[in-house]
Amino acid sequence: MYKAARGTTDILPEEQAQRRYIEKAISEITRLYGFQRIDTPVFEDTGLFNRSVGQGTDIVEKEMYTFEDKGGNSETLRPEGTAPVCRAYLEHGMQNLPQPVKLFYQASIFRYERPQAGRLREHHQFGCECIGDDDPAIDAEVIDMAWRFYKSLGLAHISLQLNSIGCRQCRPAYLKLLEEYYAGKVEKLCADCKARLVKNPLRLLDCKQPSCQAIADAAPASADHLCGDCREHFNRLQKYLNLLAIPFKINHRLVRGLDYYTRTVFEFQPEEEGGQSSIGAGGRYDNLIEELGGKPTPAIGFGIGIERVVLNLKKQGISVPTPPPLQVLIAAMSDAARDLSIKLAADLRQGGISAVTAAGGKSLKAQLRQANALGARFAVIIGEDEVKAGTAALRDMAGASQETIALKDLRARLKQSS
Repeated sequence: MYKAARGTTDILPEEQAQRRYIEKAISEITRLYGFQRIDTPVFEDTGLFNRSVGQGTDIVEKEMYTFEDKGGNSETLRPEGTAPVCRAYLEHGMQNLPQPVKLFYQASIFRYERPQAGRLREHHQFGCECIGDDDPAIDAEVIDMAWRFYKSLGLAHISLQLNSIGCRQCRPAYLKLLEEYYAGKVEKLCADCKARLVKNPLRLLDCKQPSCQAIADAAPASADHLCGDCREHFNRLQKYLNLLAIPFKINHRLVRGLDYYTRTVFEFQPEEEGGQSSIGAGGRYDNLIEELGGKPTPAIGFGIGIERVVLNLKKQGISVPTPPPLQVLIAAMSDAARDLSIKLAADLRQGGISAVTAAGGKSLKAQLRQANALGARFAVIIGEDEVKAGTAALRDMAGASQETIALKDLRARLKQSS
């Protein structure tokens, strides 16, 4: 028997209510903040991710699903959402639109990593990208948007972690300082961190190994070694977040796992669980558009994992609206009644009333059992006498009461009870 591939999952009908609840919140929050939807292909040229995400990252080195197509081209299933949006921004000339351009997406993301609660090899992400403005007020707006999204879902006890990792001007000096700090501690590092020290020192601060975390805690903080422009940008961002009454904590170990980030980085974490259970994160990527062949273009965005949001909705006991139940099952007691029931169901649906016909050939008792199993509010029963008279028996499945009603009046009667 075939099963879903490891790290993937089926989202069954009974699990869809949380998804629809989240999608409704996404639709509303993006409307309020003026973001427009974009959908990019599920796979892209592998070079796009190698160049943007970074060769020294875990994503590129360990987690990408890369394949060669029949034309000999190297393609990769989308491991993150920002680079494809930036590629689309350039390809379709969006730099000629009024800036900033505000885009959002809902997409499948693919990463080969160890499956665990809230972390799948195929997961789903809500992401927003604001491209074309470097004002820290934009940073505050994007963070505020994510914050209000969580609040609109009813989620509480969420911590906003914040940091600045500088820019091209100030980061090289900071990285040199970081290398000097770690130079005498190499023997205490895990194998991955020994490689990061050579390839990508900033990733040292992001290691999840307990032995490395203790060393990272005492490392120099990037926010203490910013250039004047970055320091001013970070100070103004904090001022705006305070004006918006959004609580935050400076976390000098927060660097994110992709190379394109500059200046502002942020992460939303459940307060009781910490960084390994992040439910959303983002930051600035002021150099990415340029690295992909465009003009220097500042930008900021975030990504929110839908599976992790669902997990936290369940943990916090937040009930979500369920779809309205089926209104009508039509039970037919003869071939002529069966023909009529098909036309009647179509008429009711055109009137906005949900209706199904019972499976043919079953007894009335079996058809009513089906109505109960489907949670139908009413059963409409049609036999030979009802076909001749143009009527039907309307049974209330909750109260077991029953009335005879003309078929021409049935839609209006059901509308009154909806």
